[in-house]
Amino acid sequence: MSSSSPRVPLPSGFPEGASLPAVVIELGERFAAAGRELSLVGGPVRDLFIGRDSGDLDFTTDADPDAIEAIGAGWADAVWDVGRRFGTIGFQKDGWQLEVTTYRAEQYDPTSRKPQVAFGDSLDDDLVRRDFTVNAMALRLPAMELVDPHGGVRDLAAGLLHTPGTPEDSFSDDPLRMMRAARFAAQLGLQVADEVEAAMTDMAERIDIISAERVREELVKLICGADPRRGLDLLVRTGLAERILPELPALQLETDERHRHKDVYAHSLTVMEQAIAQEERYSPHSPDVVLRLAALLHDIGKPATRRFEKGGAVSFRHHEVVGAKLVRKRLRALKFDNETIKAVTRLVELHMRFYGYGDAGWTDSAVRRYVHDAGPVLDRLHALTRSDVTTRNRRKANRLAHAYDDLERRIAEISEAEELAAVRPDLDGEQIMGLLGIRPGPLVGRAYRHLLEWRLDEGPHDQDVAEAELRRWWAEQPESRKD
Repeated sequence: MSSSSPRVPLPSGFPEGASLPAVVIELGERFAAAGRELSLVGGPVRDLFIGRDSGDLDFTTDADPDAIEAIGAGWADAVWDVGRRFGTIGFQKDGWQLEVTTYRAEQYDPTSRKPQVAFGDSLDDDLVRRDFTVNAMALRLPAMELVDPHGGVRDLAAGLLHTPGTPEDSFSDDPLRMMRAARFAAQLGLQVADEVEAAMTDMAERIDIISAERVREELVKLICGADPRRGLDLLVRTGLAERILPELPALQLETDERHRHKDVYAHSLTVMEQAIAQEERYSPHSPDVVLRLAALLHDIGKPATRRFEKGGAVSFRHHEVVGAKLVRKRLRALKFDNETIKAVTRLVELHMRFYGYGDAGWTDSAVRRYVHDAGPVLDRLHALTRSDVTTRNRRKANRLAHAYDDLERRIAEISEAEELAAVRPDLDGEQIMGLLGIRPGPLVGRAYRHLLEWRLDEGPHDQDVAEAELRRWWAEQPESRKD
């Protein structure tokens, strides 16, 4: 998308200051000259009315894919046709991505994950097949005439999410639309209409036919929305979460012994909201899906580890270890990439580490291990740990905040002196093999790990001191006494 390309203001009837990239009008003029219809459709039209900058420019037309491609030839900077069998041809022009799709009359096999595509011949037929009324609006080009047969502008003004036809028909066409409803609730702050929520509840099991990849993409968009709590609550209420992220609704049954005023589900949503507020300070980018997922799922090990103690107390010992395993399994099932899985799992595993040191203070060794174990997610761990304080006891909250302030100061001081982010043993593998006279293999790894633990405990050493420690360790190993 190019922010510097020329824009064309919209006529009266649209919000003041609303405009479109000039390439949109140019493309409309080309289609009109060829005797074809073209309309901007869906999200880009919706976003004109809410002052939101849309990154996608989607169009619909009565032209078939061959005709679409011919009209754009010689005008577009680039053309791609990977969506041809679905009726879509893509253009790039002046830095903008434009996708043009033949009018659709989609039909879905109720037992299939993939749509059976049928091309339509009218804009009205195309719009009635769309997911929600707020996305079933079009702007005829180049005249810039609004087409809104299902009251999308009205629903936007009322903050409601309706479907053009019955929600049952819409969700039968594509069950992923149920998750999309939750996503729009999170992104746009829309209230799902009662009949839409009822259909989501009745048809929740239909989400099972949708591929894990499509579910994951909608979940990520929801979590990265402005108000993910609203969307997640909707998934839980309708039973959709039970089918795609069952660990989340399971938290409603638990009581957190450190936050007696909230169940773990409410606590987890609050931690996520507080983590979002920490993104500007600690995250490499915002929205940060890794941090948000970790905050949402950090306590999912509690149901499996709940124990009732004498005196009525409830404990969740090692819930972070169990939770990390559950997170890894769930994110793999949702086909997340390995880097995201590793980062979220590590954060869940370490989110209680700060509390393990109590009020006794942090030794240099403990600080080094904290930094080393967190590795590249250290800043996110800061954000998660701070966000995990939801107590109403202000004295306790302030004490924990000051304690973490102190830990961060210690990390900064020791990092400056010892380059903690890149901590390594004082001897490398080549030096270990040379000093001990051994060949590459597991024994070198054991020696290396010993020197690393020693380095974390005591800090950096001169080479001669490190060599003396290696010899001392070696003398205790059974391999050193072999003939």
